[in-house]
Amino acid sequence: MLELVPADLGPGARGGFTTRAGGVSWGPYSGVDGSGGLNLAFHVDDDEDRVIANRDLLDRWAGHHVAWMSQRHSNRVRLVTRPPGAGRSTLGGYDSLVGRRSGPGAPAVGVMVADCVPLLVATPDGGLVAAVHVGRQGLADGVVPATLAALTAEGASVPELYASLGPSICGRCYEVPADLREAVAAVVPAASGTTAWGSPSLDIPAGVVAQLTAAGVRRVQRLDACTREDERFYSFRRDGVTGRFAGVVRPA
Repeated sequence: MLELVPADLGPGARGGFTTRAGGVSWGPYSGVDGSGGLNLAFHVDDDEDRVIANRDLLDRWAGHHVAWMSQRHSNRVRLVTRPPGAGRSTLGGYDSLVGRRSGPGAPAVGVMVADCVPLLVATPDGGLVAAVHVGRQGLADGVVPATLAALTAEGASVPELYASLGPSICGRCYEVPADLREAVAAVVPAASGTTAWGSPSLDIPAGVVAQLTAAGVRRVQRLDACTREDERFYSFRRDGVTGRFAGVVRPA
């Protein structure tokens, strides 16, 4: 059974974040010590059979197949009401999946990252859960508020939500051109940052927390792990060719 970094999502949901460890991928997709890595993405040129095996391991943790999306750095949200069938297909071009419990087949929803913020959200009873991919474009375009709006439309009370931000690149490490920092900060001021070496940066996790709290979410967990600095996680900024880890959540 996989051991995930746990997310605090209240009594009604079960969620967490995978690491590089515990899978069967090799080479640039391996674990930190050269053991089998848990790469979950097909699009990074890893062996497809190994990715399928890794996904099977996560499916066992979730209790059935995890629903995935083809992430596009957008603000598009998709409602999921049942677990997907077997296979490697996704639910389409979205950056947020909202799972709604409907009978015994409660869906598990997942988000893959290698520096962006994996955001998991749940209602106290777990009747609604969400997995959100937040990069700089999605942050500026409002994928977080769009997710909260979708949850509200399904009956969620925003102040009662639980939210957990998984490992991602931090503001000390995410160097960007000054004009890009200013463009994003014009929409989300909290995302403006400076690297450890003094150049312009973006602090995407700080921007996500600011959007959640401004919307009224009171229970926000931010895991203190930078993907560029912490080799337990895949990081595109650090390694270039690499895998993808995931945040996943399902009703308990």
